[in-house]
Amino acid sequence: MTTAVTRRSDRRISPVFVGIVAVMGVTGWATWSGFAEQPGVAVFLFVTAAWVVSLCLHEYAHARTALHSGDISIGAKGYLTLNPLKYTHALLSIVLPVLFVIMGGIGLPGGAVFIERGRIHGRWKHSLISAAGPLTNALFAVVCTAPFWLHALDGVPDAFRYALAFLALLQVTAAILNFLPVPGLDGYGVIEPWLSYSVRRQVEPFAPFGLLAVFALLWIPSVNREFFHLIDAILGGLGIDARDSDCGQWLYRFWESNNDICLKA
Repeated sequence: MTTAVTRRSDRRISPVFVGIVAVMGVTGWATWSGFAEQPGVAVFLFVTAAWVVSLCLHEYAHARTALHSGDISIGAKGYLTLNPLKYTHALLSIVLPVLFVIMGGIGLPGGAVFIERGRIHGRWKHSLISAAGPLTNALFAVVCTAPFWLHALDGVPDAFRYALAFLALLQVTAAILNFLPVPGLDGYGVIEPWLSYSVRRQVEPFAPFGLLAVFALLWIPSVNREFFHLIDAILGGLGIDARDSDCGQWLYRFWESNNDICLKA
């Protein structure tokens, strides 16, 4: 097995990740119990911590799939510890995605594990490595929405329900954006192994600008409107009403005057 050379310490969960999970747990409890004097602050901390956890799991999925596909250098790089500080671009994978959530309520795709693709043989393996990250976001969204599509919301406090709905929105947007077949995003990584060498060489220079191009398009009102109509449709299929995710975002932005409007309704 190619994983045999990976030391146990390379796979030990980082205390940094454990700390983030602890923050998520404590603030989730505060959101559920109403312990916090300002529910918006608890929602903010809970959703932010959960979002960072999902970013770590996204990168871990890439790394773990690469390990089992033949890149035995993954463990030594620290990617299997779930420590966000080990990523090659912590700014792109953690800081910017969190800032985009705070500013615009959209799940920004990250990406910062360096995979030695030359060690991996087989186009399907390369495609699966790229798909593993956004598939993790999709799975996270399913987990967040489980109380909704299972009709198990009886007894769930409004603030916690809204927080889950907003967190699910972030996961769905991250999955969709990541799956776009745009250079620099995971969706392009899925199809890249199946393209000719000449096409890959022509597209390669545009990879650093792919994400910027996507967000430039989202600034166009008509594109933005259709994008979020798609998000609302997906969330609706998972049992989440648009009002739930809107209320979650309003609570999340606790510094605004309308942050508790849904709890007063």
